[in-house]
Amino acid sequence: MKIRNLILLGLMAVLFAACSKDDDDNQAELDDQIIQDYLNQHNIDAESDPSGLYYVITDEGSGGHPDQNSTVEVLYEGRLTNGNVFDETPGNAPKSFQLQRLIEGWQIGIPLMKKGGSATFFIPSRLGYGSNAHEGIPANSVLIFDIILVDFSN
Repeated sequence: MKIRNLILLGLMAVLFAACSKDDDDNQAELDDQIIQDYLNQHNIDAESDPSGLYYVITDEGSGGHPDQNSTVEVLYEGRLTNGNVFDETPGNAPKSFQLQRLIEGWQIGIPLMKKGGSATFFIPSRLGYGSNAHEGIPANSVLIFDIILVDFSN
């Protein structure tokens, strides 16, 4: 009886994991379609990264690029695809962050920038907050960030 229960439990775990993977794949496809629709509706020509991040470098900036171990100083505005702003730096006071502690979309996108540069990131939910809601951000939300990389240090 115990062996049968263990086998049944193992089978259920495998099925649950398979469903979770399918849900992740479906969400990734949905996010990609949402981003592509947004870009088309707003006539935005964006580059894409293999991770699923879309981005537009609006000002090249100068100098080197930050890396995962950098502390970055940024000005930014974060919004949803419906235009609702959920976070921003107040005024012209940059915020300082350790890049490795930020959402994965920023960890991928910010190293593409140079000091003084600006960019817009279109971040699929899996590179943002995923299926977790977060302070004004519904679960599975595509995020849009306008970012100026004021400075960084390694």
